[in-house]
Amino acid sequence: MKAIQVAHYGQAEALELKEVPDLSPNDDQVLINVAGSGINPIDWKILSGSMKQFIPLPLPYTPGVEVSGTVAAVGKNVIDFVVGDQVFGFIGIVGGYATQALSTADRLAHLPTNLSLLQAGGVPAAALTAWQALHEHAALQTGQKVLIHGGAGGVGSFAIQLAHLAGAYVIATSSAKNHDYLRSLGADEVIDYTLARFEDSVADVDAVIDLVGGETQARSWSVIKRGGVLVSSVSAPDTEMARAYGVSGKNFATRSDGRQLAEIAALFTAGKLQLQAQVLPLTEVVDAVKQSWAGHTRGKIILDVNR
Repeated sequence: MKAIQVAHYGQAEALELKEVPDLSPNDDQVLINVAGSGINPIDWKILSGSMKQFIPLPLPYTPGVEVSGTVAAVGKNVIDFVVGDQVFGFIGIVGGYATQALSTADRLAHLPTNLSLLQAGGVPAAALTAWQALHEHAALQTGQKVLIHGGAGGVGSFAIQLAHLAGAYVIATSSAKNHDYLRSLGADEVIDYTLARFEDSVADVDAVIDLVGGETQARSWSVIKRGGVLVSSVSAPDTEMARAYGVSGKNFATRSDGRQLAEIAALFTAGKLQLQAQVLPLTEVVDAVKQSWAGHTRGKIILDVNR
């Protein structure tokens, strides 16, 4: 099999395409012939070495948290999937940038009918992050108002759609070039963060979904109504600021969840979710990761592992 290997932490140039031994599932695993693997910020955060105290990995390792593909073999304890099934999933913290990947069955779901096998590789991590931010941590309700920072990225694109489907009034921040795109996803209001301070026009939101962190997060407290919540997948909110404004601050790591992913798949099949993606061959992984690392991408970048 072919896999991207990282022998030392550093920049994207540390990513090397190698021939490595084929994989074999244990009793509880599914072996997947991979079609696509999405690039996510956690991939380059691990690559940089900034996460090694929290996520120690034996070197070399293969990056990639999500894949789509066809089931090639299953362990004897696997009952939900059979050889030939088309699946996608958030498989874990590593292993996706390869022509084969292993996952436990509880992390996988069957492919939605209106996504290509390759496209589906860009869905699981971002869609699950958005789902859990909105429904588990923000407990978003119909009629509430939500502000989503970083609306054009992978997670933000799904968060806008899911919040709209939940019946919320959706405000999103992005650069002007993405405003029409965000409105097409269901944003009711879009703010160009390069020209205006969102706090000058936004007030009394029930929830902020922070996908940016830093100064953007710090400036968000004043726009949340008392009793509201700031949810961030990128950095822990300041507990003192949360207390001062009478709101909650939550930071979370996305949980792999095949049942939630099946619900997301059903929304795709029903035509209620869409994916914006750029596909690049595995041989261009260095450029693909650099592009993600630089930020300001629209939707997801997906690696076609068979090119």
